[in-house]
Amino acid sequence: MKKTLLATAIVGALGASAAAQAATVYDQDGTKLDVYGRIAMGVAGGGAEYNDDNQRIDNSEEFVDVYSRLGLRMSQEVTSDLTAFGRVEWRFRGDDRTDLSDASDSGFNEVRQSYLGLQSKQYGTFQAGNFDSFYNQFVSLPFDVYIDRGLEFAGHPIQSRGDSIGYYTPDLQGFTAFLQLKHYSERGALEPVREEGNVIAPQGGVRYQQGPFTVGLGFVEDVVRGGGNGEMLGGLIGSYDVNDQFSVRLGYEGREQNDTLGGGFDKVGLGGTYATGPWAFTADIYDISNDSSSEDDRTAWALGTYYKVSSNFDVFLELNQADQQSISVDVFDGSNNLVDVEQAEGDDVYYLTGARYHF
Repeated sequence: MKKTLLATAIVGALGASAAAQAATVYDQDGTKLDVYGRIAMGVAGGGAEYNDDNQRIDNSEEFVDVYSRLGLRMSQEVTSDLTAFGRVEWRFRGDDRTDLSDASDSGFNEVRQSYLGLQSKQYGTFQAGNFDSFYNQFVSLPFDVYIDRGLEFAGHPIQSRGDSIGYYTPDLQGFTAFLQLKHYSERGALEPVREEGNVIAPQGGVRYQQGPFTVGLGFVEDVVRGGGNGEMLGGLIGSYDVNDQFSVRLGYEGREQNDTLGGGFDKVGLGGTYATGPWAFTADIYDISNDSSSEDDRTAWALGTYYKVSSNFDVFLELNQADQQSISVDVFDGSNNLVDVEQAEGDDVYYLTGARYHF
């Protein structure tokens, strides 16, 4: 199966475009330096109609930057089997933010990736620093095809990024095992420190990839310090390339309920991608059951259409309905007296359309 066809046709979040368009600045005696990036702009609208305080907000259209970035990829052959590597990537604002009150918020505003490591064809890869979650790279990646919204399974930030170390094996007859540790430190904090002190959030699992079939099984200790509820999250997610143009994906992800914080859920996702010539189309639907009685169950969906104008330039349109829970809205009369309480839908269909240039 020619998986490269789908990989290059889908101009979502798979990272294939950056790898394909990287410019080699230096390549001599086993030392290599690549520069890559993209400038992306678009128009977004819709989405949530109310904030967390149930206050109605404006969700009309807006000109936005769509995750523009600039990166460096470095490597050096130590031996015929061992390669040392490093990577750093920045995000920058590509739109005109004339309304900014703080000039420091313009230009480069985030170090998205910054890590180094060693890769052995025989023994595997070890890396440390600020990098995307291994759970996302080896388990939930088949569903991570949207530029912006649409992924309901755990994405690349899940208990990852800074202060992380990780290891994954080489391909072992289709199997790749991985383990990652994220460290939350109290160093420098005023005494007394938090009751739990320093915290380590592990994640791990295994992926099997053979011919048209890929399946990943993994877990994440979703600690509160990293935005979780302190319970275990697990997923079983796979994809199948029906042919060179069409692939389907199916997955389950769940997290245990915390007696104090809640946050338990079960998610089932089904989706597919169809690519023909310069076009690619994606569609996904999720059934989300929340264990907490205060949260409604949801049925979320996402659609994407992408067109490659050239090898470096593409345009796109994405739609997403997160199906946020209904909002209780107070209704007042002309004298500002409360007369009724109505249930209102929590969101409109979110849309994003724009263009990206890769270099």
